[in-house]
Parts: sequence; structure tokens; C-alpha cells
Amino acid sequence: MPHRILILASGAGTLTQAIIDAKELDIEIVAVISDRSDAAVLVRAREAKIDCEVVAHEGSRAQWDSRIIERVGAYQPDLVVSAGFMKILPADFVQRFPTINSHPALLPDFPGAHAVRDALNAQVGITGATVHWVDAGVDTGPIITSMQVPIVNGDTEEILHERIKKVERALIVASISLILPTLETHV
Repeated sequence: MPHRILILASGAGTLTQAIIDAKELDIEIVAVISDRSDAAVLVRAREAKIDCEVVAHEGSRAQWDSRIIERVGAYQPDLVVSAGFMKILPADFVQRFPTINSHPALLPDFPGAHAVRDALNAQVGITGATVHWVDAGVDTGPIITSMQVPIVNGDTEEILHERIKKVERALIVASISLILPTLETHV
């Protein structure tokens, strides 16, 4: 029986597309949930005939937390994949749903929303991509996999981020493949 995967995403959806295209994974993508109704990832998901929902950040943070937990819970996922989801998930969420995240840096260095810019500003020679378990902190959960990406002369934030995204797409698929055998499945 395929594992039930739910994807959280806020942007273009290139990581989501990599998961959709990964025929080697024994998964069913049960839904893509975004916090933005204009996110391009929703178009990709609809084209792949995947259920889509928007859980916009309206009302208080506590109300949003409750809505995201309720909506994800309705799909009974075996694994939640945060693929460019630009919201911090509540502690109750990550305690209830096994959740992984892809991050464009070599954690624990450069956590947060501006990892690529932060790496360039720090003038390090190597950055990379990390897939980690999500906990209640910001990019603080246990690391599953990571891969280095060199920073080269002339890199801008956009150029470097595109190079990291290529690595992230392969790394997220490999990471899901590694952890699927450890997951319980919902019947």
C-alpha cells in the first residue's frame, strides 16, 4: 500500500514537482495545501490531479494553527512534506504529523527564510541543502540528509538559489525514499 504524503508549499512548486515526478516512490500524494491562493504550486498540483486547498493566514495565529491541523488531519497523511512552505508550523502539528522540510543551506548554519542571502553575506565557500525533521523551532530538527553546493565567484542570490534548488529536488526525493520504510501507514 502506498504511503500517504501531504505536501505543504507556498511558492512555485519545483520541489513538489520533483516529488510528483518521482515514480520510484511508493506514495500517494493525497493533497497539496498552500497558505497562498496565488501560489503556482497549486497549478502544478491540479495538473497532476492532486487535491488542493488553501489555508490562508487569516485571523489570529491560534486560529490558523487550529485550521492547518484540522485540514491536514482530514487527509490522514503518513508523512507531511514542507516543500517551500513559508510558515512556522505549530508544536501541536509536528507532534501529531511526521513532517520533513527542505532548507537551502547546510544546517545548522543559516536557518530561517533568508538562508541563501545569509550564506553569501557570510562569505562562506560552501553552502548546500538540508532535509530535516521539523520540530517546534526554526530549522532546528534532526537532519536526515544534506548535500554541499559550492559558492563561486559572481554568484548572486538568485543564481546560487537556483543551483541549490537543483540539489534540493533530488535530495527531497532521496530523503523520502530513505524514510518511507520507517513510517506507519494509515489504512
